[in-house]
Amino acid sequence: MNRRRIGFTLIELLVVIAIIAILAAILFPVFAAAKASAKRAVCLSNQKQIGTGFVLYISDYDDVMPDRRDLKVSLGYRPWTSWPTSDPRTGWAEVAFAPYLKSTEIWSCPMLKGTPVGDAIQVKQLDSRYWMWRFDRPDDPVNIEDFWGKSAEQAIEDLKLANDPIVGPVTGVADTELLVDPYFPKTIPSVLVELKGKAAHAGGRNRLFLDFHAKWMRDIRTNP
Repeated sequence: MNRRRIGFTLIELLVVIAIIAILAAILFPVFAAAKASAKRAVCLSNQKQIGTGFVLYISDYDDVMPDRRDLKVSLGYRPWTSWPTSDPRTGWAEVAFAPYLKSTEIWSCPMLKGTPVGDAIQVKQLDSRYWMWRFDRPDDPVNIEDFWGKSAEQAIEDLKLANDPIVGPVTGVADTELLVDPYFPKTIPSVLVELKGKAAHAGGRNRLFLDFHAKWMRDIRTNP
């Protein structure tokens, strides 16, 4: 008598498993890229909110940027012997802007938590994991490349006067960085080996500019 077959043969099961494995191999990188893109967008939103905090602060202080070198020192100013050779950490700004920015979550890119870059001592200070190059020294007697207590116009004029080749040509507030994702260029020999080329986001970083707009930009000095 003919009996009805139930279940799958071994060959059929192996074929199904192979198909699932192929689909997973195709889709997992897509899902990972989408997740990274979403976190990059959150990070960009954080920087835009910090830019809003700047606007609110300077509107209360005669259109000049903060001069909180006292906070910079009290929180532990520490220029590094490797790279960076100054201390661009932004714990001071988290404290100074607390009346304007209530959430401490915006001070850290979500891609950095629990990563070697995010946990690096050159990056994390209080809840903050961003950098501000123009607020990286409290001890510069000339104060020509720092923005402490300056208007945006004065900051640009001073940068032009400094003519620093590392900064490059300065044309105005729209292309002058104010706050950036931390990154460790692979082109700089003094960068620690375990951090070389690493950044919050693959292949580039979010940047907040002196006119307070923020955008994502490629950086070939970081790992793709």
